[in-house]
Order: sequence, then structure tokens, then C-alpha cells
Amino acid sequence: MRILTVFVVALACLVSACARTDHMGKPPTMSPATTTQEQYAMMTQPLPESVGVSRNTDEASLWSGNRKSLLGDRRAIRRGDILTVVIEVDENASINNESERSRTGSESMSVPQLFGVPQRIDGKLPEGASMANAVELGSSSSSSGDGSVNRSEKLELQVAATIVDVLPNGVLSIQGSQEIRVNYELRELLVSGFVRPEDISRQNSISIEKIASARVSYGGRGQITDMQQPRLGQQVMDAVLPF
Repeated sequence: MRILTVFVVALACLVSACARTDHMGKPPTMSPATTTQEQYAMMTQPLPESVGVSRNTDEASLWSGNRKSLLGDRRAIRRGDILTVVIEVDENASINNESERSRTGSESMSVPQLFGVPQRIDGKLPEGASMANAVELGSSSSSSGDGSVNRSEKLELQVAATIVDVLPNGVLSIQGSQEIRVNYELRELLVSGFVRPEDISRQNSISIEKIASARVSYGGRGQITDMQQPRLGQQVMDAVLPF
């Protein structure tokens, strides 16, 4: 059992070390764009469109609804089409809670006369003791709490996303990624979610608040990120130590 534990810890350290050696002495390696789901959606053929008039007449008319015509709708609607996702997040939240509670209680019981029993007992009690005040209890408790939460977030980004699937109800599943490398630090932006075709603007863009199940990830990796993160051993100790 001890050998297995040592092996697991060594394997975890090796995996962590391999992830860091990717950008040791060189810029981080970018993810290949040829193996993504976006590239697969662009390479596969979408379902054919049905038109009410002949193809030649439709392409020759200026008032045609064809996507390639002068007045055609060029918004993304099919699998493999590209649209722009506008991410503008400017939120501020402030929560203050304060509570206070107190309670005081007292109970007393005296037995001055009970068929002469207290007097008989008083004679057998130590000097100064008496059954006149047989029981007396008192209690007092108080508690107070104070908490506050202050949060501020601001993010303004734009990323091109690809329609990777068209659901049976017409809703579009989108996914986009963007990587920017500056010196030895790589910034990565990922976005995914579901949008309605009618929410896409005439500029072929959509804002983040109109994306259902929106998932936005903005982070990076590189030498600066490594310095800001605690080492693997420290993270393990923080998780297992009870104090």
C-alpha cells in the first residue's frame, strides 16, 4: 500500500512537471487549430437549402434571398458558419449582513414549608445551608455576526465563434476559441453556448447575455502564471491538513 501511494505521488509530480516543461525556456505551445470541433464543423457539408425558384433565376435577381446576393442575409445560420461573440461584463455586487441576538433567563424554587421536611433536612445540612431556597438557576447567552461581500468584474472581449451544430428546434450550438501569445505568456479565451438565429444581429454578432448556457473561460499559461500558482506539494498539503 505504501509503495502504491509513493507511485501515485511520483506520477502526479511527473505529470505536473511535464506541463511546466512545455514553456520552460521557450514560449508556451499553442493548441493546434486543425483538430478542433470548429474545424470539423467547417469541413462537413451542411444540409442543402430548399429554394422556391430555380437556381439560375435566384442568383440573377437583386432581390433574391440568396446569401451571396446584394441584399441577402449573411448572418450565420448553418453549421460551419462564423459569427462574432461580444463579451461585455461590468458587474458590481455589494452585500452586507449584520445580526445580533441575546437571551437572559432565570429560574428559582424555594421550599420554606413542606410538612416540616425542610426543617428536618436543615438540621442535617452543614452550617449555613438551608432548604429555604432549594434551587436557583440562571442563564445568559448572546451572539452577533457581521459579514460583507464586495465584488467587481469588468471584461470586454470579442471572439469569433463557429456554429458546430444545429439542434432539431433550430437553436444553434456555437463554440469559439482564441489564443494570444505575448513573449512567454499565452492568453486563452474559450466561449460556448446556445443561441437563437433571430438573436443574431445584422452585423453577424451576438452579445453574451443572449447566449443560453454561456461558458466563458479567460485565462492563460506561461512563466508568469506559474509564479502566481502555488506548487503541487503546497496545494496537496493545503487540501489534507486540518489546520
